[in-house]
Amino acid sequence: MDRRDFSRILSGVVLGSAVLPALPSLAAPTAAQVPFRFSVMLWTIYRKLPFDQRVEKVAEAGYHAVELVDEYEKWSPEDFRRASAKLRSLGIVVDAMAGVWTGIANPQAREKFLTDLTKLVPVAEQLECPAIIVLSGDRVEGLSREAHHQSCIESLKRAAEIADRRNLTLLLENIDQEENPKYYLTSVAEGFEIIREVNHPRVKFLYDFYHEQISEGNLIEKLEKNIAQMGLVHVADVPGRHEPGTGEINYANIYRKLAQLNYRGYAAMEFEPTGDPVASLRTAREQAMRAAQGK
Repeated sequence: MDRRDFSRILSGVVLGSAVLPALPSLAAPTAAQVPFRFSVMLWTIYRKLPFDQRVEKVAEAGYHAVELVDEYEKWSPEDFRRASAKLRSLGIVVDAMAGVWTGIANPQAREKFLTDLTKLVPVAEQLECPAIIVLSGDRVEGLSREAHHQSCIESLKRAAEIADRRNLTLLLENIDQEENPKYYLTSVAEGFEIIREVNHPRVKFLYDFYHEQISEGNLIEKLEKNIAQMGLVHVADVPGRHEPGTGEINYANIYRKLAQLNYRGYAAMEFEPTGDPVASLRTAREQAMRAAQGK
């Protein structure tokens, strides 16, 4: 499943440092010097390889976290045990996962959303995953914008009770109108407003820079105004959803701002590499760390 398939589902579901010690600016930066961490959204790379080999590629690129969409859907109990053992052996955690396809903007679908979330919780626990991505889902014909907005708030308040009992964080994500013309929450500004109104420590916002650049832009100001509501950021360039540096988003400035704001969540690479995926991911991580250090 690629990201466009991911959003379309919503429509159908109502939804070298040792050599140069005297030149630290040329040395490879270390993760300890950057307040936030890095992850890879697994759907973006090596889709035809088995799970074990895909996470090996992630480790080869220097990452210690992955995010999942549907890779686990057909796993048996033994598959879960094997996957967990593989992740542990590589020092990789699952920092977030998707899998609740019923949206929260439709008040008539609220109970189904809560049921779907409850069913996904044990899967997250098996993978020791601390966060679940949730979606607004598509607009409902005849329903006012205010009603959609309020439904998002009420659904998340109810879901927060489930998350709180299981020590999970819920992450509400924006998607741009070009990828899914029917999707309700295309505005990061409204997303942050919803999170403020829910006002629960277990409910945060997933700020997807790729989607917001297409929708409204003005990316950095929204970081500054809403850093306390952020739980995760997703990284890809516009146009094309490729690695930073291939398009119009100045990710160096974004990484510097994240560091200045002492953001301590994950920055997940959700781009489709134009070249060798391992090399592209490694370069993206190293460039991000240098930028966060002001280099």
